[in-house]
Amino acid sequence: MARQAASYARPVFLLTALVTILYISWLSMSGCMRVPVFYGGVPQLWGPKSSTAPPTTTDPPGLTPIRIMYRKNYSKLPEWDFDDKYRTDRVPHKTTQKCDSSLWRRIPSEPELKDKFIPNLRMYVYNGSISMSEWNRLSHFNNPFGFMDYNHQDVMAGLSLVQKPKEPLLLPKPGRDCITCAVVANGGVLWRSKKGAEIESHDYVFRVNGAVIRGFEEDVGNRTDVYVHTAHSITASEIIFRKYNYIRAPHDPGIKYVLIPEGLRDFEWLTGLYKRERLTSGSYKGRRPWTQYSGQFNETRFYVLHMDFLRYVRNRFLKSPTLNDSYWAIVRPTNGAFMMFLALQLCDRVDAYGFITEDHKKYSNYYFERGANTHIVFYGNHNYILESTVWRRLHDLGIINLYLGKPQEPTQRPPKETQSPPKDAQAPPKDEKAPPKDAQGPPKDEKAPPKDEKAPPKDAQAPPKDEKAPPKDTQAPPKDEKAPPKDAQAPPKDEKAPPKDAQGSPKDEQKTNTTKT
Repeated sequence: MARQAASYARPVFLLTALVTILYISWLSMSGCMRVPVFYGGVPQLWGPKSSTAPPTTTDPPGLTPIRIMYRKNYSKLPEWDFDDKYRTDRVPHKTTQKCDSSLWRRIPSEPELKDKFIPNLRMYVYNGSISMSEWNRLSHFNNPFGFMDYNHQDVMAGLSLVQKPKEPLLLPKPGRDCITCAVVANGGVLWRSKKGAEIESHDYVFRVNGAVIRGFEEDVGNRTDVYVHTAHSITASEIIFRKYNYIRAPHDPGIKYVLIPEGLRDFEWLTGLYKRERLTSGSYKGRRPWTQYSGQFNETRFYVLHMDFLRYVRNRFLKSPTLNDSYWAIVRPTNGAFMMFLALQLCDRVDAYGFITEDHKKYSNYYFERGANTHIVFYGNHNYILESTVWRRLHDLGIINLYLGKPQEPTQRPPKETQSPPKDAQAPPKDEKAPPKDAQGPPKDEKAPPKDEKAPPKDAQAPPKDEKAPPKDTQAPPKDEKAPPKDAQAPPKDEKAPPKDAQGSPKDEQKTNTTKT
């Protein structure tokens, strides 16, 4: 009997094991099984070597949304075995293929980059592009990289209104084999740059957030072809930058708008925008979103960036070590960074202006502050130092041309060479007890000079002993106005992440630095 029972038990065990394996495989493919692999350690500049295999979008019959996953359940960024897999399209989004000088001809020859860029990465999200299996996959990622914390119906109410783009974001100009792009951020390095005409000479001009133009055309140009924004940045900029003559987002005829869906409020924004209805609830209750575009909103010229594209930018180029911290859920690249990589996917040549550089302390926060003594606020949700390092590396590799600024005369902080008076106005050496005879003071019998004769004559080579400083026109600047020394202009080595005192933000209303890129 024992032998007979054993003979029956063996095939039953094998059948059970087979069924279990098939069931686990189905769960994994459908996104219902969570297999976290936590991100540990500081990555190399470009992150780990990546796989380009796209995820599956085949929905098994009756598939429903997985249970909502919450950010609060993770103490740092969770990574999954499918974290670096992205949706792709059949052909690249770049519309030129014959440009011999294209950056895309250089990328495959660079060992650092050839495995990082995906030319046919899916760029945009629209109605019908998120199947149920896609929803379940993307629900494993926090916003703006996925749908963690979100209800399926709340997101789809707005996303289902977005039309599939009928034409590429950028088309080549007639008779041109290459597409040239000026990507313009808002950094103080552009103040007095006189780069306006150069920016205007490009086929397309990208701008972001509070793009103040009026009164600064000589430095930043006047035209805008592509405007990148979030619902927060387009509404907050007109309030924050009103004193700089900023009234509304750029609204040039034929302009194309690109939305970064950074939170649930952006999907609420889409509902009011496409239905042209005043919002009755949510973050923008009472708002009429279409009015923010000054009559230039058109469904055929409006693009919403795909969550896979946003995650691709973070994972492969800007994966901050602060993702290991407790506030990981609000850490993401700046809007300007997403704009930069959007241009890199579509253009043959990218010239970048107004982005953070290594010597950012020499400049004001924004160019429209006209050289004021302000500095970049290092908010906890962005890693500005990492971004400046990446921009410089791409510049050195010849992928972008980054405007690094030029020597100029600041309005409030004198340059280093004016910190001491010229040699011909310095006091005599210590071993020189008295100035030359032709410049000596009054005779011995003259106890003191007249009241109106406090300063030495112009031909005097040195000031009297009681005059501690040279004339005003050669004086050194006050101590509190000295320019920082060379070794203090680059960020300290230990400045890997912004301070934690600016980290927090509401759950779906993260305090992102959307007005500074």
